[in-house]
Amino acid sequence: MVKVLGPIWETKTETATRLRGRIEKILDWATVSKYRQGENPACWRGHLENLLANPHKVAKVAHHPALPWRDISAFVGTLRKQVGTAARALEFTILTAARSGEVRGATWAEIDLDAGLWVVPAERIKMGKEHRVPLAASAIALLNELPREGDLVFPGSKENQSLSDMSLTAVLRRMKRTDITVHGFRSTFRDWCAESTNFPREVCEHALAHSLPDKVEAAYRRGDLIDKRVQLMKAWADYCAQPAAETAAATVTPIRRKRSAK
Repeated sequence: MVKVLGPIWETKTETATRLRGRIEKILDWATVSKYRQGENPACWRGHLENLLANPHKVAKVAHHPALPWRDISAFVGTLRKQVGTAARALEFTILTAARSGEVRGATWAEIDLDAGLWVVPAERIKMGKEHRVPLAASAIALLNELPREGDLVFPGSKENQSLSDMSLTAVLRRMKRTDITVHGFRSTFRDWCAESTNFPREVCEHALAHSLPDKVEAAYRRGDLIDKRVQLMKAWADYCAQPAAETAAATVTPIRRKRSAK
């Protein structure tokens, strides 16, 4: 395992950690299925943690290029003129602040249009915990306009297959927006939360399906703050739908009092 992971552990840490996790699962399956015996050599705790550096200490933080939050309404207005399933998937990604993989894999069974709720199962969430996403009116309207041709909400060109991970990026390229990324819209949403609203930090973090950094706080906050997040996602969708002129006008410029003439 060290020979396999070592060469990429510090240069491609994210890829290496994912590879380790997948190998661990495969070997666990092989053990349960009685194809092998003994401890799992891909296990991190008690095994590889003693041979490889902590991935959190060697991984470089890669910031995804993001659209400034003040520009989101103009962008969404232009996006809504784009046609195709990928364009609607990108719009839905923005309105829900979800990861693109969660959106591309969404099924109609996960969505309750009457309740305005999208429940992403734990196995499709990065944190491994079921995530409830409140759907604003514009997100519900988008879904109601989609054809239902199978289980997937945003099917790809091939039958029973979801959109590829590059399909949403292709929409940005068609819009001549090579300066931003799909994942960056989550940062756009988070910046808007912090700089333009009074919603508590934990509400915004729950909206992104993030775990709270403070473990003590997380232990006491076991709910998902769904009622407050309903209001948050409505406010976000409303902001995205505002005419660009209105969002620009919303920027506050301090007014200095003129000095009186002596």
